[in-house]
Amino acid sequence: MTAEGFLEGRRLQLARGVLLQCIMGGYPAARFYGSDDGDLALIAEPTQIHRLPWSDDPRALAICDADELTGESSNLSTRGQLKKVIARYAERGLAPVVATELEFFVFAPNTDPTQPFRPPVGIDGRREDGQSAFSVSSNNGLRPFFNEVYKCMAALGLPRDTFMHEMGVSQFEINLLHGDPLLLADQTFLFKHLLKEVALKHGLTVVCMAKPLAHTPGSSMHIHQSLVDIATGKNVFSDERGEPTAMFRHFIGGQQAGMADFTALFAPNVNSYQRLCHPYASPNNACWSHDNRAAGLRIPASSPVARRVENRLPGADANPYLAIAASLAAGLHGIEHELEPSEAIQGEFEVPDNLALPCTLHAALERLKRSQLARELFGQEFIEGYIASKTMELTSFFDEITPWERRVLAAQA
Repeated sequence: MTAEGFLEGRRLQLARGVLLQCIMGGYPAARFYGSDDGDLALIAEPTQIHRLPWSDDPRALAICDADELTGESSNLSTRGQLKKVIARYAERGLAPVVATELEFFVFAPNTDPTQPFRPPVGIDGRREDGQSAFSVSSNNGLRPFFNEVYKCMAALGLPRDTFMHEMGVSQFEINLLHGDPLLLADQTFLFKHLLKEVALKHGLTVVCMAKPLAHTPGSSMHIHQSLVDIATGKNVFSDERGEPTAMFRHFIGGQQAGMADFTALFAPNVNSYQRLCHPYASPNNACWSHDNRAAGLRIPASSPVARRVENRLPGADANPYLAIAASLAAGLHGIEHELEPSEAIQGEFEVPDNLALPCTLHAALERLKRSQLARELFGQEFIEGYIASKTMELTSFFDEITPWERRVLAAQA
């Protein structure tokens, strides 16, 4: 849209079906988004209109809500779903506080998708060989790229907490500052967009796949969650003595109750399960623990005022609006029904059958299909449309034969 049209308040409309467009570009049957495929109105969020600092020409980006023409939020909008969850907390006098940790890889351009990704050649003339995990100098070879990333983050008002090199070759992580869930979802989305755009300027490729490299840790989007009393601003997960509260237990119980049903929302792609089935600190379970990274739900070591629950299941490929909405909705379900969690686990452990999660996209979608909880929390229209879109993607994947199959199975009798 032109700047003039935007400033005049001209309404931008979008076909409802676009919200269910699959990643290959196609659409499920029209019955999933209304047979007429009528329009939605895109309503810009006033606090999320940004001049794009990496663009040489004047360009701006506005994050929008997708609303029905009658004014209510579309059930197919993931941002709208998150706003509904936040509103349900507010009805109980509670405000969720979240933070996201996003991991990503920086690679050289990959013009042939049949070939593996490779680390880029840095300003030192070398490719990283995997010896730089958590090093204070590990991004030196990519310093011009990261310098512009930092400048663009500042220009967009994206405050960063910590930035570090992660375990994988040319893999990095950013921790965004905790705050309002909708703001953090917007910031996570903006940061991923920023990364890819700035990388292109520097002749690089940023990849937010859950598992882009074999034999290498995958990329997560851990979600840290706490709740505060709106009236007092106090963390309701801790009592006056600094001890865990019943609400803290119930929140964990709800997370456990919803984790398997919602796995397809946290791990939305075929590749997501490469990360979960080879879990280099990527737990595919609904166990909870105090400061154990093998648990799907980890309680980080912290003071009582910062007591929180870290959901370690979502990958970097997850939709931040949907992943945060699903995680918070599960926690609220636990509070409303006073669900008790399992016993906390510590050290090495075997995952009980009732806390195991689906380990393929097919299994996760089948679990989501059977989930009455998902329909209660997100509505039938959204869940059925989501399943239809993801089933198209899974079918497309099965339409291809992988190099592994040709290499290993062709010689079999």
